[in-house]
Amino acid sequence: MDENSEKVSNMLVFLDWAYQKSLKGIPGCGSAIDLAEDYIKEGGSKIDMVNNLIRWQIAKTSTSGFLTGLGGVITLPVAIPANVSSVLYVQIRMVAAIAHIGGYDIRSDQVKTLVYVSLCGSAAKDVVKNVGIRIGTKVTQNMIRSISGAMIIKINQAVGFRLLTKTGTTGIINLGKSVPIVGGIVGGTFDGVSTNTIGNVARDMFIKD
Repeated sequence: MDENSEKVSNMLVFLDWAYQKSLKGIPGCGSAIDLAEDYIKEGGSKIDMVNNLIRWQIAKTSTSGFLTGLGGVITLPVAIPANVSSVLYVQIRMVAAIAHIGGYDIRSDQVKTLVYVSLCGSAAKDVVKNVGIRIGTKVTQNMIRSISGAMIIKINQAVGFRLLTKTGTTGIINLGKSVPIVGGIVGGTFDGVSTNTIGNVARDMFIKD
């Protein structure tokens, strides 16, 4: 395995870790389903629910230290900067919640892969352009069922490479160097803009007809 392939694999290890945590929740931060249900209880259209959810997640990723209130130490499976890991975790949880609001099974491997695709933001359409999925239109259940195991591997690899390029962490992510963090420092307009773009992609994929 060359260095770039190893970095992509390590990014995917982190994404899988973060996704599982988003399903189960972590101390001080409920699961993606808990998050989704909070907005479902408010009622209204699914579009309004998701738009409100996205706005709140933008506020989180644009505010310094939003994870510092978490109880205990979170040990990451790979060495990855706290600001990158924190933002990616919030974005994964947000997209999974959007998928749940849309009625999708977020425990399925196919939906998990589509959540990962959303993380690529404006580059998402390039990641899936060769597998028959059109970004900007709602994915159907039949389309999800047609995503094979081989396609999942191919898409995930493409996502891992895109995220490494996007976050500028190609020289930092290392497997086997677990990093305990207490919360994470997140701030800046870029994270908010990125979260908005990712949320919009997810809304188009899982909610809009």
